[in-house]
Amino acid sequence: MIFSQECVIPVDRERLWNFLMDVPRVARCVPGVEHIEAVDAGGYKGRLGVRIGPIRLSLDGTVAVEDEDHAAWRARMRADAKDRRLGGGIRARMSLALTPADHGTRLSIETDLAVLGKIGEFGQPVIRKKADALLEEFARNLREALAPTSP
Repeated sequence: MIFSQECVIPVDRERLWNFLMDVPRVARCVPGVEHIEAVDAGGYKGRLGVRIGPIRLSLDGTVAVEDEDHAAWRARMRADAKDRRLGGGIRARMSLALTPADHGTRLSIETDLAVLGKIGEFGQPVIRKKADALLEEFARNLREALAPTSP
């Protein structure tokens, strides 16, 4: 499944780029991330808890930054995770791009998602709806995390 999603974050590109490239920091904005820790220079392991319909998934896996092109404002990441209880998992390749927008920076994310095992039985419409809801919450969390703090 390919997902293309966009949101506008009301900060300049440089600030958003620096935040997004700090994986442990940005992970706190991802709904359902329970923990994340560095395993090497560009790799991390962690756990994501997410509910799809009546089913609660606990995905243990890895995230790796595969490419950072600051000059072009583009990056690529890879995530692989398994839910041991249900016997399924996900494999995702994500590309992100930052472009100027009125009142901030447009964050464009394209995700190539493979849903493996029993989790794949949910079907594309259910998974797409959940992905859209997660992006909305992620964008809201990013805006809050990057909001100017009051003195």
